[in-house]
Amino acid sequence: MDSNLSEQVAYDFSPFFRIYKDGRIERLLGVDVVPPGLDQDTQVQSKDVIYLQEKNLSSRLYLPRNAINSGKKLPLLVYYHGGGFCIETPFSPAYHNHLNNFVAEANIIAVSVDYSVVVVCPLKWDPRTKVKNGRKRAPEHPLPIAYEDSRAALKWVASHVNGSEPKEWLNSYVDFGKVFLSGDSAGANIAHHMGIRNGKEKLLGVNLVGIVLVHPYFWGKEPISNEAKESEKRATVDGLWRFSCPTTSGCDDPLINPLVDPDLGKLGCSRVLVMVAEKDLLRDRGWQYYYKLKEIGWKGLVEIMESKEEDHAFHMQKSSCENAVGMLKRMASFINENTT
Repeated sequence: MDSNLSEQVAYDFSPFFRIYKDGRIERLLGVDVVPPGLDQDTQVQSKDVIYLQEKNLSSRLYLPRNAINSGKKLPLLVYYHGGGFCIETPFSPAYHNHLNNFVAEANIIAVSVDYSVVVVCPLKWDPRTKVKNGRKRAPEHPLPIAYEDSRAALKWVASHVNGSEPKEWLNSYVDFGKVFLSGDSAGANIAHHMGIRNGKEKLLGVNLVGIVLVHPYFWGKEPISNEAKESEKRATVDGLWRFSCPTTSGCDDPLINPLVDPDLGKLGCSRVLVMVAEKDLLRDRGWQYYYKLKEIGWKGLVEIMESKEEDHAFHMQKSSCENAVGMLKRMASFINENTT
């Protein structure tokens, strides 16, 4: 193989990763991990548990300081991390910090889910041709695998409703009548689809009250609002989606464009909070989703919050800034409204 290929970029999905012409993938974010334990700043405890044995997939559980001696059970948050379906884990420093802060602010139990992200095997995928010897080359763990893993995590959570499973934190401290889903970017996309699935097939003993969608990764074939001025960024988003889901019908696939999903009205919760950022390319998709839920007569309550002068997922890297703190307080208020 030409050695020069190792330095030539075939596909650039910055700031997530790059694929080189020799098939090598360079991940630019989401590669660092931190262990669970007691967070000294928030006094939130965490630990990792396997929820899907056959794939060795884990979730990181979070318990606030006062849960043990409070004498009452707390709302449960199931969180799905972002990263374009291709990078990040619940164990990265940014997500670990975010969940510690979220759990402390809202006084909740949290399960941060690790699902199968899309990866590239250099020996099995040629990004220049995608075909060799008549066989299609594709990423490993493509969508919809992440959705199936995420649903399996919810079923695992639900298995603790009767206190028969071995994870004491879920058995002893969770009020399964007050369950929420959340995620940012691709994780918000997943949270939305888990809400749709819950509307079709409710988990026994679990009451999904609400969903918090943070800078949701929704898209569409035709540009809307300011997207038309961002052709290069649009091309990156289009390419990332097609890379993540090789079998997709395109950018109007209901998996990425919920507005064309005939099941949108089946969203199985009573409240939704959409959070967008003013400078985020995906901003208008979040607003469009908010208006669509109202338009179709969905019976729940939908709210929206926009962070001014901020870009996509800013709160993950600037968690102590004024806008990030404001976001966190709004999310905590949303969860605790009518649940205390």
